[in-house]
Amino acid sequence: MLTPAGNVDDAAAAEELLHAWDSPWRPASPKRLSDITHELANRALSGEHGRAMKNAGSWQGPLKEDLTVSERPAGVSPDRAYAQAAMRVAQVAPLRILPGEQVVGSATLREAPAHMTPLADVRSTSHTTIGFHRVLGTGYRGLREQIRERLARGDLDEKGADLLESMKICLDAAAVWHKRHLDLLDRLASAGATPEEREAYRSVRRALERVPEEPPQSFREAVQSLWFMYAFQRLMGNWSGIGRIDEMLGPYLERDLAAKRITLDEARELLAHFWVKGCEWIGARGERGSGDAQHYQNIVLSGIDKNGCDVTNAVTYLVLDVVEELHISDFPVAVRLNSHTPRKLLRRIAEVQRHGGGIVALYNEEVVIEGLVRFGYPLEEARSFANDGCWETIVPGRTAFTYRPFDLLSLLQETLGLHDPAKPVAGFADFDSLYASFLADLETCIDSHHAVADRAWSNGHPAPLLSLFVEDCIERGRGYYDRGARYNVLAPHAGGMANVGNSLLAIRKLVYEERRFTLSEFVEILRNDWEGRERLRQEVLRRIGSYGNDHRDADDMTERVFNDYTGIVARVRERKGVLRPAGISTFGREIAWRHPNGDRKATPDGHRIGETLATNFSPSPGTDRNGPTAVLKSYCRMDFTRAPNCATVELKVHPENARGERGILGLVALMRSFVRLGGVFLHVDVVDAEVLRDAQRHPEKYPNLSVRIAGWSARFATLNETWQNMIIGRTQQVL
Repeated sequence: MLTPAGNVDDAAAAEELLHAWDSPWRPASPKRLSDITHELANRALSGEHGRAMKNAGSWQGPLKEDLTVSERPAGVSPDRAYAQAAMRVAQVAPLRILPGEQVVGSATLREAPAHMTPLADVRSTSHTTIGFHRVLGTGYRGLREQIRERLARGDLDEKGADLLESMKICLDAAAVWHKRHLDLLDRLASAGATPEEREAYRSVRRALERVPEEPPQSFREAVQSLWFMYAFQRLMGNWSGIGRIDEMLGPYLERDLAAKRITLDEARELLAHFWVKGCEWIGARGERGSGDAQHYQNIVLSGIDKNGCDVTNAVTYLVLDVVEELHISDFPVAVRLNSHTPRKLLRRIAEVQRHGGGIVALYNEEVVIEGLVRFGYPLEEARSFANDGCWETIVPGRTAFTYRPFDLLSLLQETLGLHDPAKPVAGFADFDSLYASFLADLETCIDSHHAVADRAWSNGHPAPLLSLFVEDCIERGRGYYDRGARYNVLAPHAGGMANVGNSLLAIRKLVYEERRFTLSEFVEILRNDWEGRERLRQEVLRRIGSYGNDHRDADDMTERVFNDYTGIVARVRERKGVLRPAGISTFGREIAWRHPNGDRKATPDGHRIGETLATNFSPSPGTDRNGPTAVLKSYCRMDFTRAPNCATVELKVHPENARGERGILGLVALMRSFVRLGGVFLHVDVVDAEVLRDAQRHPEKYPNLSVRIAGWSARFATLNETWQNMIIGRTQQVL
């Protein structure tokens, strides 16, 4: 039986297991952090806190007390019922403050990692990054003043006024939760504590006392304030990204360093405790599937600010220090690169990436910003981009975001008639006629997306707590799910594009150029899943040419599909208040799409039913044979400013190629090529496929072995076998 890391019961055992997967290729992690920080990390990584979580209603008596939306008393609005639920949760949810913690506040209700709002009986919110940067600067007090001023104007309708009153209750609930923590810290500091323990608890209390109600005045207060705001959102089930943490916290650290109020070592410890808090949901859910760290806690580092000035600061490097030492994958990090990124930062990223785990990914912000501006965002907004919790680019704190995925490969197969074996194959006289029919089907698909988007973000479920952090919900008197945000986005996302490009090229060559088959004959081969045609299948896989090899014909065809898809989407930039930027992704759906009973059939580019094909905008596994530079050249043939909601490519690099100085220089060169060639988002995972296979057989040896999945990283042992095989199947690249 496979045993996730979350099933380790003993902290000492966790410490031993944490490094049990070390191997000759993996560099030793530097030891900068204290023993107590490592102990806290081991406890969280072991799943101790996640297993201790409680369901609302299972402790201290029944909690619901007619507060659920479905059972609320007559006359109580959904927003008001949500706010009352938040108050009840704040009053009685279990608190957890551990000895030695420098950052406090824990989301302890099991509904939250299940993506539900405790007591409110509604789904919580994810795929967003809310405005922590704004509220950090004003404190909750600033939100209270904004609500007071808006209500005083008196021009809100009943629904708007009710939302703002509900927001006030949510802020009061946050204050109750805050007061309970201060009281607990007082008790812990006096109940038999040693002098050292008393001072530690009092130090934490001093950092928490003013914030987040007031703006922080020090780095310690800023870190505590950011986490405490984030933790209360999590307590109510919301899965927001955090955003540009170095831009938020860097100025506080710079002032404290200049005044000698803190050292870099002390600041690193504080950030490490922040990172440890992000692991508290490990072990909360026992099922194995797409990983245990898929809670969209994304972090963005570096890049330029809204004025075009470089953000990189001491916090940027301290975060990379923490990631390198603790191997915590629960905060996927994306670093914003550009043509002027300092070599020092590129080198530091490479040093962290070679430890594996897929935790540090890369944006080319020059392409991202240009694409967002071309789409219609103001330059300052575009420069401020973060992501939605995976990697889709949004303006943080001002965007209500979701996306609608579809399988472009299945759409092509429908055009070919593969979905209905009894249906005669259309007699396309030439390739352009076939391609035109495919585009017509694509246009119909995108039209259906627009029809859904027209109705989106209207009269959705209540979310007053989250809406507090999203401009312009207070001003408009409308919540996150009711067109309250400044930008309401529903992005179409195409999957399977690499296989579509390869398939169209195979059809053009075999049917229309070489005339070895009629289209009907070739489709019949596919309907029979290549049965009896293995030699032909291998020829298609190896001779025709595939995206990911810097192959002119394959890349030309893929670029043609990309340009036509993005061009069709761009015809309707915005309608009825909803933006529709094009994106390309699979986010693991390549696994569901491959199911023998699913929509995908055998493919013209040589794949049989049930194979796991291309992820996101990466090449199809095993077809990219010419190394990582060739992959980047194929990928970067696209003009990604045409896909403002982003597209990603993954590279799995063999650890031998990341060893020593040569390995670091190779990774730095890869990053420079990615930016120079015009890529947009890159995952690099340094991992040995043989180690992954051993981890499948002996998961107890590798409890903290992390891999990049898509927009998130996960501990390999918490993936089911299908997901593990997908990761193992990615092409092992040699630098």
